[in-house]
Amino acid sequence: MRLFLDHLYVKAVKERHGFALLECDKALLTKKLYIKTYGCQMNVYDSDRMADVLAPLGYAPTDMVDGADMVILNTCHIREKASEKVFSELGRLRQLKERVADQQGRCMTIAVAGCVAQAEGEEITRRAPWVDIVVGPQTYHRLPELVSQIDPSSRNRIIDTDFPEEVKFDCLPGEHAPRGPAAFLSVQEGCDKFCAFCVVPYTRGSEFSRPAKKVLDEARRLVASGTRELTLLGQNVNAYHGDNGSGGVWSLGRLIRALADIDGLERIRYTTSHPLDMDDELIAAHGNVPQLMPYLHLPIQSGSNHILQEMNRRHTRDIYMAVIDKLRTVRPDIAMSGDFIVGFPGESDQDFADTLALVSKVGYASAYSFKYSPRPGTPAANVEKQVPESVKSERLESLQQLLNAQQFAFNKNTEGKLVDVLVERAGGRVGQMAGRSPYMQAVNFIGEADQIGQIVSCRLSAARQNSMKGEIINMKVAV
Repeated sequence: MRLFLDHLYVKAVKERHGFALLECDKALLTKKLYIKTYGCQMNVYDSDRMADVLAPLGYAPTDMVDGADMVILNTCHIREKASEKVFSELGRLRQLKERVADQQGRCMTIAVAGCVAQAEGEEITRRAPWVDIVVGPQTYHRLPELVSQIDPSSRNRIIDTDFPEEVKFDCLPGEHAPRGPAAFLSVQEGCDKFCAFCVVPYTRGSEFSRPAKKVLDEARRLVASGTRELTLLGQNVNAYHGDNGSGGVWSLGRLIRALADIDGLERIRYTTSHPLDMDDELIAAHGNVPQLMPYLHLPIQSGSNHILQEMNRRHTRDIYMAVIDKLRTVRPDIAMSGDFIVGFPGESDQDFADTLALVSKVGYASAYSFKYSPRPGTPAANVEKQVPESVKSERLESLQQLLNAQQFAFNKNTEGKLVDVLVERAGGRVGQMAGRSPYMQAVNFIGEADQIGQIVSCRLSAARQNSMKGEIINMKVAV
């Protein structure tokens, strides 16, 4: 059946774009596809979907770059020097591509995808002319067509970084391989908030929400293939406003309730959220949808109202704290995670002290913290009041000491608790298995390989900084 569907997809692509698809539509010959993914969970999802798009052309994923017929770098543009890391990797790939051509007489295709590709497509082809394809995050569904256009003899380079009229998700085929016990599902893309430090509106475009039916259909396919936990993704996921198919719009809270009705879907998470989009329906879902896990990543970036205003975050620390208070009212055990940027232009000692005070008040189970780095094209990059690097480093160290202490304290407080753990994979030691608690803690315990994909009752016996040691009590759910 899968082979038949693959041929149908190949036929549809040929009819749409009017080109011949190599030899794969004759025999679906297997070629090796290596994808290196940088950055966020959205990129992980996109990488999986690129593999799905290319599978009908005979490409099968490999974990080894050596021997790959096609290499894709799926890039992220959020952090400083992201572009230079890509060019450094491309330098190594150039040597591999030349060695493959000289020693094996074959051509390796190199593609750059993602947000760096979107922002710097022309620069990539100028500095790295051995790159064959540059494709943005909104056009990777066109990869079959782009691959067909490569002509090694002419050294043509293909750039596709448009924001096309067609909806990317409508052009994607079904999944060609199970995603595993825990999987990502993209429900929203883009952002309309325009924070002063962020490139997302420029690389991912304006906010777009997938129709609810499309999301539910994909969720059912994933669950049917063995997925037990779904993390709903979006650059601003709680701004979700998807067509419900009846002339109305569903919020994220309403979508979560519909997903919870899918038989076999045991856990739901979502990321990343904006405080202003935490509406009452979504907050209520945390209290009365059992499948929605008691863990929320809710970035604030700074605890200073002055810096929040300069960042164009459009909310205050009081608004943020009010959201957390509501969440803890409906779900007292909810674990909070956040994002913080230190050294934003104009940040004073008092501004940073306000951040430390907010962190102390909230008490985070985990958090991500970074030094501010100017991103070309964003408003904050041109502000004169840049904070010295040495000050940024000192502040980051102080903040991370506090956050690390809170994380360990949270883990320590869960010692002795009996929790449900979704077993995701084998651990790093012989006989060890690894999974996640409802609070997103990594849990390692002695178990068996046939437990992967099952939910087990596990007593958390010892806390570590970034994980928990557990002991299985009994199996909760059998498959």
